[in-house]
Amino acid sequence: MAAYLIVDIEEVFDKVKYGEYVKTVPATVEKYGGKYLVRGGRVTVAAGDWNPTRLIIVEFESIDKFNVWWHSPEYRSVAHLREQSARTKAIVVEGV
Repeated sequence: MAAYLIVDIEEVFDKVKYGEYVKTVPATVEKYGGKYLVRGGRVTVAAGDWNPTRLIIVEFESIDKFNVWWHSPEYRSVAHLREQSARTKAIVVEGV
């Protein structure tokens, strides 16, 4: 069953570091079989009060494949750039 990483980038407070992260991460996602479905773009609220500033959705073949990527040396070597440059929320959901 596919797994979807859904990330809400609430605030970027260091654009230089975040820019490095954005340039580097796609290659790690691709290497581990992930595919960007949404990467930014206009968000329209359909219901409720959730209004993400920047939304990212990445599809992985399975939760296991997501975990391999998330814990990979390639991703771990750049994850600190996101952690040091932006306030984010992220979930992973399995689905079709």
